[in-house]
Amino acid sequence: MTHNSLVRALFISILALLLTACGPEDSANTNATTIDNNKTYNWKMVTTWPPGFPVLQEGAERFAKNIQAMSNGRLNIKVYAGGELIPALQTFDAVSQGTVEMGHGSAYYWAGKVPEAQFFSTVPFGMTARGMNAWLYSGGGLDLWREVYKPFHVIPFPLGNTGVQMGGWFNKEINSLADIKGLKMRIPGLGGKVFAKAGGNPVLLAGSEVYTALERNTIDATEWIGPFHDQRLGLYRAAQHYYYPGWHEPGSVLELTINERAWDSLPADLQAIISNAAMAENLRLFSEMEEKNLSALQELKDRPGVQLHRFPDDVLAKLKTLTDETLAEEAANDPKFKRVYDAYQAFRKKDDAWTDISEKAYLAMEK
Repeated sequence: MTHNSLVRALFISILALLLTACGPEDSANTNATTIDNNKTYNWKMVTTWPPGFPVLQEGAERFAKNIQAMSNGRLNIKVYAGGELIPALQTFDAVSQGTVEMGHGSAYYWAGKVPEAQFFSTVPFGMTARGMNAWLYSGGGLDLWREVYKPFHVIPFPLGNTGVQMGGWFNKEINSLADIKGLKMRIPGLGGKVFAKAGGNPVLLAGSEVYTALERNTIDATEWIGPFHDQRLGLYRAAQHYYYPGWHEPGSVLELTINERAWDSLPADLQAIISNAAMAENLRLFSEMEEKNLSALQELKDRPGVQLHRFPDDVLAKLKTLTDETLAEEAANDPKFKRVYDAYQAFRKKDDAWTDISEKAYLAMEK
């Protein structure tokens, strides 16, 4: 062996001994990205809800407080209601552009910008909260949702659900589809498109504008959420005919949106805290909505002048037909819409089959 070969062999042997001494754990630590666990992040969240709005705005604020507690003050989120920092319906744009790090609203508010996103909010005659959670968390829905928002640099998470909503408040009775023609109604999303196909005039308004518009007859009807929020908003003072079921919103998902660049700046542990806190608030907000609607419905029924009606069967049947037509037309004209539509319908078909022999069958029993 030459002198150079001997030196090279000796060098390799020493290097091997050093690596062995380090062991796998030390080697991993050498290659790991250094995380500054002492860094504090101060973020802003804007919502679509009015200031002090119970359950929804409160849920967003509770979520922020939980994040602060779980992160031991490393991630602090200042929550602004709709209109306090930006207009309510500009929440998505603010998050997308990085003006703020977080937003809270519902995907159908951005229908003009991302039509296919409406499937991640609610679909007329579609899945309830149970089905939506199953699709999003376990059926591939959330992955698809994030693909849809990717071009806008926004990362979505489910953060609450309103459950099955009410059909709305009307200043006249709805006895047939003819009574809908020409009716001006605050109704967003795909429900609004179906309402238009039925001959009505849908109007998109932020929550803070709904009561005034109905009281001043700027609109003839409005859907809002459910008994608890409808009563708090005083809608029974502006219209007396209260209809159910909420065919247009059977399980409206509320969304947390995060600016992609802001998300990527966080260490893995803070990302995990946000993910799990969002899932926890998703369950809690929905549960709170359900509980509060129980007593509020009875209180509304006891109010003088309030008339509770079920939509006539033939009206619901026609609206269901118009829904199917609307979705098919939208899918035929927009490949992006069709992709999400097909995924939603495939999961919904399985969900319907299970629901028929589980919840529907159980509820149909005589008790």
